[in-house]
Amino acid sequence: MINFKKLAIPDVVLIEPKIYYDERGYFFESFNQNDFDEAVGQKITFVQDNHSKSTKAVLRGLHFQKIPYAQGKLVRVIDGEVWDVAVDIRKNSSTYGSWVAETLSSENKKQLWVPEGFAHGFLVLSNSAEVIYKTTSFYEPSFESHIRYDDPNLDIKWPKIDHNYVINEKDLKKQFLKDL
Repeated sequence: MINFKKLAIPDVVLIEPKIYYDERGYFFESFNQNDFDEAVGQKITFVQDNHSKSTKAVLRGLHFQKIPYAQGKLVRVIDGEVWDVAVDIRKNSSTYGSWVAETLSSENKKQLWVPEGFAHGFLVLSNSAEVIYKTTSFYEPSFESHIRYDDPNLDIKWPKIDHNYVINEKDLKKQFLKDL
């Protein structure tokens, strides 16, 4: 059994599996297509899986792909812990420019559904983290875009940690939401 919880931006869904523990370890159903489609209100097809490993304090994002290659992402952490963020960049949305965040970890086994029309990023809270995510569209480099993680209009409350954030040059040079 999987619990689907709509967040403050209802199109973003937190997925919490029921975990069954016994003397052998644990078991849980991490994905069920029928339940997922019902929870998000549409039929979703995933076409690509991505896997990243990052060290503590790495901040990736805020990334998205432009239409017609916009990507929905189903994000899961298989090792470590991240603070995962989704920003609504749908111009006609009542929650445009709003963000939600959740802690995803290998311990809590939660997943986050980030639909098309959202920028996505995360900050690694543990010594390292491995993040896997399914996407609804293939990676198209010429349609890739970014919003700066520290956009003052978004005012994302990134967690304070005992390290300086590690951000690549490409992410630091990106635009603000108002410039899209």
